[in-house]
Amino acid sequence: MQMRTEHGHRVVVTGVGLITPVGNDMESSWRALLGGVSGGGCITHFDATPDFDVRIACEVKGFAPEQFMEKKEIRRTDRFAQFAIACAQEAVAQAGIDNGDTDRDRVGVLIGSGIGGIATFEEQARLMVERGPKRISPFFVPMFIPDIAAGHVSMRYGFRGPNYATVSACSSSAHAVGDAYRIVQRGEADAMVAGGTEATVTPLTVAGFANMKALSTRNDSPATASRPFDATRDGFVLGEGAGMLILESLEYARARGAAILGEVIGFGQSADAHHLTAPAPMGAGAQLAMRAALRDAAIEPTDIDYINAHGTSTPMNDLNETKAVKAVFGDHAYALVMGSTKSMTGHQLGAAGAVEAVISLLVCRDGVIPPTINFSIQDPECDLNYAHHGRVERDVEVAISNSFGFGGHNVCLAVRRWTDV
Repeated sequence: MQMRTEHGHRVVVTGVGLITPVGNDMESSWRALLGGVSGGGCITHFDATPDFDVRIACEVKGFAPEQFMEKKEIRRTDRFAQFAIACAQEAVAQAGIDNGDTDRDRVGVLIGSGIGGIATFEEQARLMVERGPKRISPFFVPMFIPDIAAGHVSMRYGFRGPNYATVSACSSSAHAVGDAYRIVQRGEADAMVAGGTEATVTPLTVAGFANMKALSTRNDSPATASRPFDATRDGFVLGEGAGMLILESLEYARARGAAILGEVIGFGQSADAHHLTAPAPMGAGAQLAMRAALRDAAIEPTDIDYINAHGTSTPMNDLNETKAVKAVFGDHAYALVMGSTKSMTGHQLGAAGAVEAVISLLVCRDGVIPPTINFSIQDPECDLNYAHHGRVERDVEVAISNSFGFGGHNVCLAVRRWTDV
């Protein structure tokens, strides 16, 4: 077998983890997504009435950090880092990479987060105002900084390879997976824990997104508020959670007898260079990222069977992403399925890219595409197959996952079904 391409090592996935608003591990999340389960509900993390215009979110339910951490460690970590630790544990266990034969100098951790420990920041800011500087926790800074999630995971397992965080708004964890792919491809590490985490259902975050008119205001129907590509979409629903992948060189995975779930074959990235929050007209930056991922993977547009769309349920994103896909894929845009699992998970911000990369991998593995729920009225300008009428069973050899962030950051990841050839 040829295991090294002209670009470097082939990169395979041997473990994944998920924490989403519809499940606290990969299996439960995947079942719920295929079943079209909505993670939307009224906010419970804080009292959002009566002052908040938006009182709904896609919260992670029943997460118990004590299953993964000691009580002292829980007190010293923000929820976003707790998600990362728990999610990484699932991925590492599935990959079987935490054993006596692992060269921990050759395993790294790269975890993205758009905002980091915002709940800790809000709590400590209130303390500062109400009780003064001496009441600020000495753990405030290491609880808040976005890179601490990667630090916690590396310390837990003793992984001493490349270790850092990516911060590019809603593209943060897609960048993390892409960077980790490059690191393994170049041979700088044998394996990487790569992903993202976010826990931003907090008063300040909700108020900020609401006041910029980015969020859905369907407070009376939270389960149906996220409706990507529907004519009545009015904004995204804030989500939280984490996604992790174990990326390894094919040689390393082979040598240790790891089960392979799929392969990462392409990474494209670009900038809109257009506006703080609005996408470029015709999804120009998104087009660049998708074309770059296809070139990197050495595949044609017609090789793509499924796109996990960024699909936020905002009027401008969904329209411009549709236009970008039509521009890149031409007539083939009407043959593929372009679904948005954010219809069920809400928008997990910096964690979304990694979560959706895992989902794309599972689609290739199982040949089943989750539905895009909450469809009611056709948008004549969004006329592709969005899996609006239920899950789709079809062979998917290659899938791409799109992530676009405020500031004009665009990422496209390409994954392929694993076949032992």
